[in-house]
Amino acid sequence: MMQRIVSCGVVLLDAQGRVLLAHATGTSHWDIPKGHGEDGEVADVTALRELVEETGMVLAPDRLTDLGLFVYRRDKDLHLFAARANPDEFDLTRCICTSFFPRRADGVLIPEMDAYRWSTPDEIEHYASRSLTRLFQTTLSLTQLHQVLV
Repeated sequence: MMQRIVSCGVVLLDAQGRVLLAHATGTSHWDIPKGHGEDGEVADVTALRELVEETGMVLAPDRLTDLGLFVYRRDKDLHLFAARANPDEFDLTRCICTSFFPRRADGVLIPEMDAYRWSTPDEIEHYASRSLTRLFQTTLSLTQLHQVLV
């Protein structure tokens, strides 16, 4: 049986219930800040580290709500945490990705994420990957999350 990969991420909602999406460099889709843990790293630490690496945003661990583990793709699960961004807390023009990977074409290091946006639940399907869109449409309702998240 193939080992399933677990990626940890933060579903960050603003006061209007919009979710933070980051554009995956060199692709057509946007994603929540997420990534794989390092050896021995616990899920919430991974999620917060990925948030910092992909956006430059820092959140205190006590602001996270553990949403649990979700089936994401055939080979990957997501361990997600939710948090509420306070009004004017995050200026998206100041977001910066400090995590880089080699571009396929020439090996030049490029940032994982290169743009940021707040998206309403209705906009997700226009920006996010099919897997993320399916998750938010069938398993993890952003609208319901907005109503219960403090």
